[in-house]
Amino acid sequence: MTTQRTSGRRKQAMAAAAVVAALLTTAACGGGGDSDGGSKNGAAGFDAANNKIAQADLAKKGGELKFASAQDADSWDTTRGYYGFMWNFSRYYSRQLVTNTPAPGEKGAGVTPDLATDVAKVSDDGKTYTYTLRDGITWEDGKPITSKDVKYGIERVWAQDVLSGGPTYLKEVLDPEDKYQGPYKDKSADKLGLKAIETPDDKTIVFKLPQANSDFEEMLALTSASPVRQDKDTKSKYGLKPFSSGPYKFQSYNPGKDLTLVRNTEWKQESDPVRKAYPDKVTIKFFTNANELDQRLIAGDYDVDLAQTGLSPQGRTTALKQHEGNVDNPVSGYIRYAVFPQSVKPFDNIHCRKAVLYGADHVSLQTARGGPQAGGDIGTNMLPPSVPGSEGQKYDPYEMAGANKKGNVAKAKEELKACGKPNGFKTTIAVRNNKPVEVATAESLQASLKKIGITVDIDQFDGSQTAGIIGSPSNVLKKNYGIIIMGWGPDFPSVQGYGLPLWSSDYILESGNNNYALIKDKEIDGLFDKYVTTLDDAGKADISKQINHKVMEGGYYLPFVFEKFINWRSSRLANVYTSDGYSGMYDFVNLGLKSSK
Repeated sequence: MTTQRTSGRRKQAMAAAAVVAALLTTAACGGGGDSDGGSKNGAAGFDAANNKIAQADLAKKGGELKFASAQDADSWDTTRGYYGFMWNFSRYYSRQLVTNTPAPGEKGAGVTPDLATDVAKVSDDGKTYTYTLRDGITWEDGKPITSKDVKYGIERVWAQDVLSGGPTYLKEVLDPEDKYQGPYKDKSADKLGLKAIETPDDKTIVFKLPQANSDFEEMLALTSASPVRQDKDTKSKYGLKPFSSGPYKFQSYNPGKDLTLVRNTEWKQESDPVRKAYPDKVTIKFFTNANELDQRLIAGDYDVDLAQTGLSPQGRTTALKQHEGNVDNPVSGYIRYAVFPQSVKPFDNIHCRKAVLYGADHVSLQTARGGPQAGGDIGTNMLPPSVPGSEGQKYDPYEMAGANKKGNVAKAKEELKACGKPNGFKTTIAVRNNKPVEVATAESLQASLKKIGITVDIDQFDGSQTAGIIGSPSNVLKKNYGIIIMGWGPDFPSVQGYGLPLWSSDYILESGNNNYALIKDKEIDGLFDKYVTTLDDAGKADISKQINHKVMEGGYYLPFVFEKFINWRSSRLANVYTSDGYSGMYDFVNLGLKSSK
């Protein structure tokens, strides 16, 4: 998310900023605005940390910051982790050349120097990026972090046979012909044979891109660009105890049970402009029951939900009624949607796809997702509000939030007639069985489509096997999945960091596919090619807008909501704010406690 600047982050496009501001304003209004109505609980008030800092000057050094979660990370290995909360949390023990700016809202999607003294010195028409490492940066045993450690950490991305799971943008951009075999198969003595990265000395690292890519610095801000020291690389076991380059180090980790970080005494504040390192200890307790997790958060036993996907319906009701001052209602950066695989008839016909877009009751779908507060604003297109080029609800080509928001039976029947199915047809919705809100969404869609003569079966598949079930185009065809319910957020906030895996023909895969609609559009592919070589922000935002319009014109998607969450923060927390760099999550890196006790 995954999901995100001059090279995209440092200067957001003004249009996108306006949309984000508008959406966040709507979020604030949705549940009582910025009043301190909840401050009797010792918190800062409803939505006080949404796009701004709550309890800004109250953080004290010391204490134990307590996270709780209903799920563990996919991996704590910086190369393999792909969950958004892992990227956010991993900055406690890992650093990168550059990282997300520790600031609220849109500013948090910016890139700021971390291990490097400055952002990249870019030359050779955008194909060469040069960084100098700052003084005083050390590993947890006190040894200096070198440019070779950064290079080796990035080279691990090539070892997909051993370290699969994480983002591979760096591999695709630096080695598009896939010539390098990764450090574990590297024949050179130092295992640093990737020619696209040069380390002329311990303080200098130079990236040589075969082709310019205007989002390259955003890719270097991902956790997958963290340094890894070669003598501490335990390969597939590294995620059990990563070696720290940040202010905290692993003390203990019991997968699925708990994780404890303690101070890395070799870390120096003067070497790190990003991290304040307020707590003495940072812990995570993993729960198997989401309702119990919410109860314990509300009771004050824990400070913050690690996964940042919002309180469950039961916890949400209690929080909004009794503890409104402890919750925020951010836009998540995710869009939740239905998508129509063109391999499954009759969805190879654009008019059959559009029949569903017009026949759907968008208010009912929003309600199924949790309503305006916990679900989000009605989705009208496929570009998230945090991505430059987004127009939010202003771009509504099918009037999903307007005249057709409750469905337009007449218009839907016109489209059915145009696609040669005047009496409707039968199809199957595929939905993950471990996502109750998605099942509710499928049932809402089933009910509204019945009114226009489309009969829908719902197949609840094993949500832990997504890559091999809906990620396999041959299986989708075999199962006759005409509609797939899913969601997506940006890996970094650009049309490349969000839409490339969804809409580019190059990304159609036999397994682990995310281009479920099987879009093969030369214009869309051409716009992506043009995007990566466009270096000015206004030009990039304009191309993003064009791609979004082409996707919507094709009728490949039915967006449900621009997602929002109801997220909990404990009354002990200080320096709390949501960040667009982490899809509306709280920025974990500088959370503190009001008291060290």
